[in-house]
Amino acid sequence: MRIALCQIVSGPDPKANLELVADGIRRAAEEGADLAVFPEATMACFGVKLAPLAEPLDGPWATEVRRLAREAGIAVVAGMFTPADDGRVTNTLLITGRGVEASYDKIHLFDAFGFAESNTVAPGAETVVVTLDGVGIGFTTCYDVRFPGLFQELADEGASVIVTPASWGSGEGRREQWELLVRARALDSTSWVVACGQADPRSIGREPSGKAPTGIGHSLVATPLGLVHAQLGAEPGVEIVDVDPDAVEGARQAVPVLTNRRF
Repeated sequence: MRIALCQIVSGPDPKANLELVADGIRRAAEEGADLAVFPEATMACFGVKLAPLAEPLDGPWATEVRRLAREAGIAVVAGMFTPADDGRVTNTLLITGRGVEASYDKIHLFDAFGFAESNTVAPGAETVVVTLDGVGIGFTTCYDVRFPGLFQELADEGASVIVTPASWGSGEGRREQWELLVRARALDSTSWVVACGQADPRSIGREPSGKAPTGIGHSLVATPLGLVHAQLGAEPGVEIVDVDPDAVEGARQAVPVLTNRRF
């Protein structure tokens, strides 16, 4: 399976961010990608009022992403915000294209490091695994990466690839945590982990303000044995990565943590 990591810097304007999505999809399709993965908060960056920007999954923003995926003939994953029943929004992954139509609502909200995502975002409750070209793909978002049980549950449900869009917060040691956690979750689940984050806004001359997590870049793909298979830098870019789902079976035979675990 050929996967494109589309590392971008989202701004506050959903329409302008669609231009970034269109460019990433075009570049992914030109390289023969089956799946293009964009970060969490692709629709609009954190640090702005999200409720006025939120749209349902059949709204104009998602409809345009759906059209772009269909025309390019590839599957696309992109982070957006949908309205929640209580006046907050839901941090949603739109999953569309190549015969797949699904969505995942972020389960673990980022109430950490002085930021309270739950003030404005309602949590999801359901795990999501889809089948793309015969491969089981599970979905998580950003802070979810700190919770190994979720990744093991997705593996139990048939995922051999787990996609993790993010908008990672900056700070001392945070890049090291990001890389360590992605690799650890790959080992916990003996699955490929495809982690695509927002690029560092400072790499394009945009200085972040406040505590909102706006990205550090360094998107990466970890093998089922926790090795770094590919990685980007801090700046925006599209990285084309080939992953072999068949490698998962060998990893699970060599390190049968899913079978051996007691809790």
